[in-house]
Amino acid sequence: MRTERLELEDATLREWTATVLAVDPEQGIVLDRSAFYPGGGGQPPDHGVLLWGGVQTRIEGARYADDVWLVPAEGDPLPPAGTEVRGALEDRRRQALMRTHSGLHVLSGVVFRDFGALVTGSNMEPLEGRLDFNLEGIPEGFRESVEDAINAEVEADRAIRAYSLPRDEAFAIPDIIRTATNLLPPEIEIVRIVDISGLDVQADGGTHVASTRQVGRMRVVKIENKGKGFRRIRIALEE
Repeated sequence: MRTERLELEDATLREWTATVLAVDPEQGIVLDRSAFYPGGGGQPPDHGVLLWGGVQTRIEGARYADDVWLVPAEGDPLPPAGTEVRGALEDRRRQALMRTHSGLHVLSGVVFRDFGALVTGSNMEPLEGRLDFNLEGIPEGFRESVEDAINAEVEADRAIRAYSLPRDEAFAIPDIIRTATNLLPPEIEIVRIVDISGLDVQADGGTHVASTRQVGRMRVVKIENKGKGFRRIRIALEE
């Protein structure tokens, strides 16, 4: 892979300079350095712009293949390979997605700790998301107790940090995989870990805020029965 993934080193980065390595009308644009999160793990890709030579190219998404391919808006000009560009993320969207992703980790940690349930599916949009759990049933007052518990973890202001470990060391951490199925490909030798201090440690490739307090208050808006032994919990974050 040729693209240096800046967002994995510094999730607060919003602007940077880069050089265009490749341009394809069908696939998009590849930079040597990029902070656009390409999507994955339920987290949607970032939006933003590339600025070059007095021209603006809007970026409406990104995807990961052999490189991080940026998806330009239809009809926008494409910078030729070798062009120096300035990248900028849409801050409001990225920050909302970071808060949401961290909030879902808080939810996962609470439900695993209090009910021993694993995640079977996930999805998110800015300030709202859902997790599916292998829960056989839910006790009376479940919704209220989960909401109280996740907001207690927000108020606890637990630190959230990301780091990488060799695969063997990562899998030596108890319960490092919080999904019912291990989705980590066997060829991955270095595993990125997201650690909410004292609550949740998971293999994860997304972007996150620095503490649970930065997530903000969350509401459990709905609990759905998705079949025998499966429950879907939907949350929303306050603006």
